Amino acid sequence: MSLTKPNQQLRHDLKEVAALLKWSGVDLMKMAVRLSEAGHEAEAWELLKISTSFPDAEDKLAGYADEVKAGRIVRGKQE
Repeated sequence: MSLTKPNQQLRHDLKEVAALLKWSGVDLMKMAVRLSEAGHEAEAWELLKISTSFPDAEDKLAGYADEVKAGRIVRGKQE
């Protein structure tokens, strides 16, 4: 089953956002390490808590992209 152009774009967007979350999480971890090394443990801990929630969101977005590819999620007509 070939995807329509809007569904191709939706799938691409979902995958792009998942990748952005992945790299943002990596950057937050690096920042948390720097904060910790500078003695800002509370701020470092907050960044770590935020970044640890990213993989679940990444997985959800990747799953939605797979559902678009399989035709279970379809972008409707824009009004």
